[in-house]
Amino acid sequence: MGEGWQIFKIRGIPLRIHPSWFVILVLATAAFQQQYSLTLKDPMSAPVLWGLGLVTAMLLFVSVLLHELGHSLVALAQGVEVRSITLFLLGGVASVERECSTARGALLVAAAGPAVSLVLGVGLLAATHPAAHLSPLLGAMVSELGTLNMVLALFNLLPGLPLDGGLIVKALVWQASGSQRRGVEVANSCGRFLSLLAIGMGTVVLLRGGGLSGAWLMLLGWFGLGASRNQRQMLALQQTLNELKVRDAAGRRFRVLEAAGRLRELSQMRVSQASEVDQGDWLLVCDRGRWQGFIDDKPLQQLPVQRWDTDSIGDHIQPLSSLPSIRESAPLWQAVQQLEASGRNRLLVLSPAGLPCGTIERPELGEAVLAKLGLRLPAPMLEAARRQGTYPLGLALAQVVRSMVASGEASEEGPANASP
Repeated sequence: MGEGWQIFKIRGIPLRIHPSWFVILVLATAAFQQQYSLTLKDPMSAPVLWGLGLVTAMLLFVSVLLHELGHSLVALAQGVEVRSITLFLLGGVASVERECSTARGALLVAAAGPAVSLVLGVGLLAATHPAAHLSPLLGAMVSELGTLNMVLALFNLLPGLPLDGGLIVKALVWQASGSQRRGVEVANSCGRFLSLLAIGMGTVVLLRGGGLSGAWLMLLGWFGLGASRNQRQMLALQQTLNELKVRDAAGRRFRVLEAAGRLRELSQMRVSQASEVDQGDWLLVCDRGRWQGFIDDKPLQQLPVQRWDTDSIGDHIQPLSSLPSIRESAPLWQAVQQLEASGRNRLLVLSPAGLPCGTIERPELGEAVLAKLGLRLPAPMLEAARRQGTYPLGLALAQVVRSMVASGEASEEGPANASP
């Protein structure tokens, strides 16, 4: 789902409108107009009914916005950044940077939305009688919105992902078992069951002439199945990042020069490298089999050409410890974490003896993860990711790892940092 158009901010949180929202706005307006035409005792003109339907639909989405704000404000209180709130075809969704780091925090965030809807529902239903004394139209609208907020709260409390009730189940199982993953598995299974049930019930209602109600149930079930599939893929991705080691994704984006060689050799090597990608290889320096450091292109840029034949490579080396490095036995999620922390596109991979044995970059890391998940990418796509220094297919591995670390699902095996 795209982000849609930002219309304003609430407490620094962008509120966005997805194009699909206008579809449901029209459908909801028509449904309310039809309902008011059947339920109001006094006959009203068509413009009044349509206007009342539109206002009711707009206020319903204000209720949805308040529901999502409930989630968002509690998430902010738990130290979780909220990227945006988006209204779309099936209601609203708050996009957060990561999940809460504790089961209790996750429970509070999940319960906040339904709590807001319950308070709104009870308050509006209690205000129905006074509002009806002021105006029958106002009373009808307040009653309708109160009922819908109660339905919104109770529907979201159904115990299956991606609903709030599923998030509550996840938090409770997480608290009881100590494993967020176990909580997600239980809640996701419940969500899949509810989605299949909704599709089945929607099909029956549709075949019996239920029309829009049946189609809506089927749409909700289809959306739930998609969310369940995405959650299973996320679980598989987290497991892969825990299971794979750096050695499984490492390449060799470095070349070796002798310290006794001249800078002219460095220049000739750069000229001979075939592609722009090759020219980005690190140049490590040895002295009779012992690692000394690395050299970059600055000496070639800063020194006159005449000195290229007199200065040795060893005169201009930098220590290997200044390169970001990681042990080959470290879990792959630590490589993602270090790549983000270092601000570099590459890590030096070290053997158990602490010696350079390879490098790891985002494209190779992403390729290893996708291969483990059964997806092979074509070479041109990998080459494009390598030129850009990004994960292939736009994999949001940094966000996944932040969530794993915050929730304790990242498996600590082997030191994350090492120096040669």
